[in-house]
Amino acid sequence: MANNDDRLRRTMMFVPGNNPAMVKDAGIYGADSIMFDLEDAVSMSEKDAARDLVYEALQSQDYGNAELVVRVNGLDTPYYANDVKAMVKAGIDVIRLPKAESADMIKTLVADVAAAEKQFGREEGSTHVMAAIESAKGVLNAPEIAAASDRMIGVALSAEDYTTDMKTHRYPDGAELQFARNMVLHAARAAGIAAFDTVFTNMDDTEGFFRETQYIHQLGFDGKSLVNPRQIAMVNSVYEPTQKEIENAKNVINAIEEARIKGSGVISMNGQMVDRPVVLRAERVMRLAKASNLVDEEGNYIEK
Repeated sequence: MANNDDRLRRTMMFVPGNNPAMVKDAGIYGADSIMFDLEDAVSMSEKDAARDLVYEALQSQDYGNAELVVRVNGLDTPYYANDVKAMVKAGIDVIRLPKAESADMIKTLVADVAAAEKQFGREEGSTHVMAAIESAKGVLNAPEIAAASDRMIGVALSAEDYTTDMKTHRYPDGAELQFARNMVLHAARAAGIAAFDTVFTNMDDTEGFFRETQYIHQLGFDGKSLVNPRQIAMVNSVYEPTQKEIENAKNVINAIEEARIKGSGVISMNGQMVDRPVVLRAERVMRLAKASNLVDEEGNYIEK
């Protein structure tokens, strides 16, 4: 079972690693995860400068409680090794490997991360990894990729490269991504890690963005990769639990506490036994409610 923590990952915002202003200000928008991009967003001539810029920012900027992720250049590039070393040295939370197609690729990354942790005196195991799945091969191998290491925190679908590989393109209804989304999501759930949906790049199509976000929320994705800070509040609004969901969750949490006080191993509510999936769902609802400022310290619903 891979690294499964309680962190909410509704939004992972892409930040071009070669843009000093965006790198500096990335923490002010409230994204759950900030992903500094050293790969596609950066031209060949700027790779080294972007790496240095992100490294310095990680030393000097306060990004609050955001999870800090970096997308390094691919294993087959001359920039990969230096990217990994610099980011581990900088104390990044997660390294995202692009174009992941096999468990072996993740194991190579993990070995390189472990060596860098040792080299720079970082705590062993403190640097986590995730995979971007961008091809037919990657989608079909998603289960082995997701389970490749206990350092894995998640897998993300990247639709642009994937649809090119599939000899198609993005359509408004997303039918071309149905299989890939479900495969990536099931792989993540089976491995006990997070699943991230792909970016939605048309900022003028707010209705389309909401429709797609509601759809991936319905499927069960933890969150969405984003290219614009304006999309953060939009995603969070889709992931907000309802008043009824919050009140049900609070009742479950109260039943857990009652059972604990009684020293009972059985949790019951309204005469019904509460099983583990219900408990896990209630705990997630309360985390979402707190993150959305919908409850007070005691977990009571706050009318907006």
